[in-house]
Amino acid sequence: MNENKAIFLDRDGTLNKDSGYVHKTEDFELLPGVIEGLKLLQDEFIFIIITNQSGIGRGYYTIDDFLVFNSLLVTTLAKEGIEIKTTYFCPHLKEDGCDCRKPNTKYIKQAVSEFNIDIKKSWMMGDHPSDVNLGTNAGCNTVFMLTGHGMEHYHEIEEGKFKPTLIAEDFLTAAKKIKEFI
Repeated sequence: MNENKAIFLDRDGTLNKDSGYVHKTEDFELLPGVIEGLKLLQDEFIFIIITNQSGIGRGYYTIDDFLVFNSLLVTTLAKEGIEIKTTYFCPHLKEDGCDCRKPNTKYIKQAVSEFNIDIKKSWMMGDHPSDVNLGTNAGCNTVFMLTGHGMEHYHEIEEGKFKPTLIAEDFLTAAKKIKEFI
């Protein structure tokens, strides 16, 4: 059986607008180029969301709130013919020291096993250093997104704190760069 190639996607700030601990469906807004970019990649990759959701651990919203918001995202993409295979989320605080919070590789390892993924031909996309470090730690390529919180962390690349494979200013540009890279 052939192995799948995956795009592991951060959620808030990468796929949808991140207004800070986003969880209310009325605040849901896809970022520009997400649908077009995912359509460009979907013939070659499967899509899996991996997201830190410390707002749950902080008591800002519940797991049910998260699931309702995430369902809206997944169904909005499905209406466009885009399938998200699954969503993995960490509800913990950084201080909790769990093994599921990015940049820990628990969820990528789980996905590799569940979906028969070739990690070396896969990508992690996100707007935080922890997203890039997750991909690097797992052995896949990475795209650092300048959307969401990306610009706030750009200086950390120059400081050598993390090293993405690619940098992109928006999702469609990222998708095009991935297509050129492979």
